[in-house]
Order: sequence, then structure tokens, then C-alpha cells
Amino acid sequence: MNKLITIIVALGALVAGVVLFGQLNQKAPAEFALHYQQPRVIKPFQLTDHSGATFDNQSLKGQWSWIFFGYTSCPDVCPTTLQEMNFIYDELKKVTVDTQVLLVSVDPQRDTQEKLASYIGYFNPEFKALFGDHGALFPFARNLGLMYAITEPDDQEKENHGQSGQSYLVDHSASMVLINPAGHVEAIFKPEQALGQVPVIEGDKLISDFAKIVALY
Repeated sequence: MNKLITIIVALGALVAGVVLFGQLNQKAPAEFALHYQQPRVIKPFQLTDHSGATFDNQSLKGQWSWIFFGYTSCPDVCPTTLQEMNFIYDELKKVTVDTQVLLVSVDPQRDTQEKLASYIGYFNPEFKALFGDHGALFPFARNLGLMYAITEPDDQEKENHGQSGQSYLVDHSASMVLINPAGHVEAIFKPEQALGQVPVIEGDKLISDFAKIVALY
């Protein structure tokens, strides 16, 4: 009888230990992200989403928002990042269903509402694409700790390659910014970047840190 009681007590302690370890592990600090101890306030902004609706500070409230700066003519970073976010989107929603993925276009000259709607819908119909003029985009980017700059070919390059004023690249941050449900910057995820390769957001690391950040929030 005493042996049976000892076994039951031991099993109970083991189960309690596993549960406690799971809770501690879940609430561990973020390992890969830059997680702000004091979330950064986002100054008032106003953009438009691909459906034509206004998107502002209030649109960030009550959800965890993943923000990425890019553009539809981007040859590598943007489609790679959006594809990765689509792959892990279900896992992100398992952490919390209140999750949204936002592409902010840094190419207002070429990225029309219709073009953005088609582009973002290709990756996931639940994702949103946002746009605005540079007067709105520049301060918003700086506020989030991101950057972008339009790189136009010079006249000689245009002549040699038959390029027009519609042919240019936009240099932009490849990081993902995580906004908390209060509408403040909670963390920044920087991509892995090897020499000569496209910067890539690693989905498994992002999911792991997201779970920890939400648990700590």
C-alpha cells in the first residue's frame, strides 16, 4: 500500500513538474527578436488598405499586427517574406487568433489599390496591403524603426537598357515589426542574411518568439 502511495505521489510530482516547465518555457524571454522592455508608441498615422478603407492607429487596436514594408515590383525579398508568412500564418493564429499581417507599400507611384489587392490576395486573402503618399509613409517608417529609399537608374543606364521612369528599385528594410494589441511596437524581427543571398525571415524562430512574447504580454 505504501509503495502504491509512493508511486502516485511521484507521478503527481512528475506531472506538476512538466506543467511548471511548460509554463516557464512559454514565458521565457524572446530569443531571436528585439523585444522592447517598453513598447514604442506609434504616432498618429493614416493610410488606406487595398479595399479602399482607412487604416490608422485605431486599426491596430485589439490585434497582434505583423508589419512588413515592401512593394509589388520587388524581385526577391517581398515575395519570399510574404510566402513565408503565409506558410506560418496558421501557426501564428494558433498562438492567438487576433493576428493580422500587413504589407505597407513603399512604392506609391506604381502600387495602385487594384494592383495591391491582386498582389496581396495571391499570398493570402486575409493579409492586408496598405498604401499612402510619401508624406505619410516616411514618418510612419521612421516611427517603426524601418527605412526605405527609391533608387532610380541614371540617364545612361536608362538609355542602355531601354528603361523608362517606371523602372526603378526601392531599397527597404526586410525586418518584420510586431505591434501589440494596444497599438504599440512590441518587437522587431530581423531576417537572417548570408553574403550574396536574399534576407529571409525564419518562420520557426518567429513562431517560437511570438508565443513567448504573447505569454509575457
